Amino acid sequence: MVIKSIAETSYSGMFKVAPEEGAAFFVRAEYLPEGLFERIDVGADFNETETDSLLDAGLTCAVELKAVSYLARAEQSRFGLTRKLLEKKHEKKYVEDALTYLEGRGYLSDLRFATAWLNTRSINHYEGRSRLAAELAVRGIDRDVAKQALDEFFTEHDEEEICRKAYEKLSKTKSGEKLTEALIRAGFQLKMIKRVLD
Repeated sequence: MVIKSIAETSYSGMFKVAPEEGAAFFVRAEYLPEGLFERIDVGADFNETETDSLLDAGLTCAVELKAVSYLARAEQSRFGLTRKLLEKKHEKKYVEDALTYLEGRGYLSDLRFATAWLNTRSINHYEGRSRLAAELAVRGIDRDVAKQALDEFFTEHDEEEICRKAYEKLSKTKSGEKLTEALIRAGFQLKMIKRVLD
């Protein structure tokens, strides 16, 4: 591959490279073997192995740009974003490299996703810690990250008050054991449920 042009893009550290033959693509130094990025210049000639590395970096940049478009709309978990990108037929190794880069730069954060998800979820659902922890686990959130997000959430929201609201909502259609079971399924501890029932 012989380089025809290279230009910096509006994305910090990302460059558009145009070879003499074939389509232009993007690269960033972080996706290339050490020393290769510094050699990219007009007229530079790369062997087959180096060309493969440049094209791999281009595919990783394409994944990064797609991931950023998802992140611009809403917080994402690494698990959920990986699934979306794989569904778009991106190769797993490019997805892994791009998401690791975005995590390292703070653009992708499971903790931020979990916090945002909990706040959104609490608008229409009255659920206790264990149910919320299970829901975060289903979304690929690590147990320690989920605990941190839940600890923060429950410093701002009184779990017993949420249990009371769940009771008010569920008691319209359930009573007795069925009501207690529904509250347990909603993630509240039995002793908390008993306090609310009393």
